[in-house]
Amino acid sequence: MVIPDLRKDFVTDFIWPAVQGNATYEDRYLLGTALARPLIAKAMIKVAVEEKAQYVSHGATGKGNDQIRFELGAYALCPSIQVLSPWRMPEFYKRFPGRNELFEYAKVHNIPLPVTPKTPWSMDANMMHISYESGVLENPDHHAPDGLYQMTVDPEKAPEVADIIEIEFKRGVPVRVSNAAANVTKTDSLELFLYLNEVGGKHSIGRVDLVENRFIGMKSRGIYETPGGTILIEAHTDIEVFTLDREMRKIKRKLDLEFGDQVYRGFWFSPECEYTRKCIDLSQEHVEGVVTMKLYKGRCYILGRKSELSLYNEELVSMNVQGDYEPTDAGGFIKINSLRLKEYARLRQQEKQ
Repeated sequence: MVIPDLRKDFVTDFIWPAVQGNATYEDRYLLGTALARPLIAKAMIKVAVEEKAQYVSHGATGKGNDQIRFELGAYALCPSIQVLSPWRMPEFYKRFPGRNELFEYAKVHNIPLPVTPKTPWSMDANMMHISYESGVLENPDHHAPDGLYQMTVDPEKAPEVADIIEIEFKRGVPVRVSNAAANVTKTDSLELFLYLNEVGGKHSIGRVDLVENRFIGMKSRGIYETPGGTILIEAHTDIEVFTLDREMRKIKRKLDLEFGDQVYRGFWFSPECEYTRKCIDLSQEHVEGVVTMKLYKGRCYILGRKSELSLYNEELVSMNVQGDYEPTDAGGFIKINSLRLKEYARLRQQEKQ
């Protein structure tokens, strides 16, 4: 059995690019599972090649996204490999048509399960998040049962005293987290991320209950906990707006959306995703600075930001100083931009006559 420690690889090679790309799927899911799959596929294929294995296998179901992510990753990294997927074999799914049959099989063979008939849902955990689905959660109107969440405390049990933290970014990557009141400073990538999970979980940050569109063509309901990731995406988005040119950020936003879709659909090792990641990384050259945040009762509050590379010009924007700006110029700007609106209004008036 080969069990490599991939925690730091996960942070630096997958989570950090996701932070740079403000990566979400359908604006809400922070891709904790989708980001872990190419890491697992890469490690699995590395061992398979070293052992001269011709086959790899996975336990993903035949209805979900993970089968796609594992297998596309495997084929992209080792085109000659053959993948076995038991959940897609008729002899398997006809023998075990549902969860009850699997529970019974495990009971007969003394196989311990993290899921029981008293907690009838599936759980998939990694360092970035925990996802919950299936069982009672298949009813999209069934509220999350008490005791479901494991990374975050319930909001009513969160501390009454907030934590104020600073997150420093360079090239869009977090390089330091500080909590002065707690006398905590983290600069190592793994320790930094684990601390954000800890302090975010303490304040019930990162819970989301959503219905998403699976790549394979059906909707599914999932509940997710992503404390550290939620904090970082919030902070990075803020420092990025602070330091990037407006038009550049509009283009970057399109790349972010494309990147989120590519990761969700299992195309991490595709040429288009490699290209997108390189473009995103290039855009981060000047995304540098410090964001101060307040963590309290399930929310991240931005308190301030600073950067030596910011495009923010306090004198230019000030209402107390004219700066290098002529207010009369705004008249021409508005006149040009109103031209098409006037023409559109003229057309509508003609249609009514």
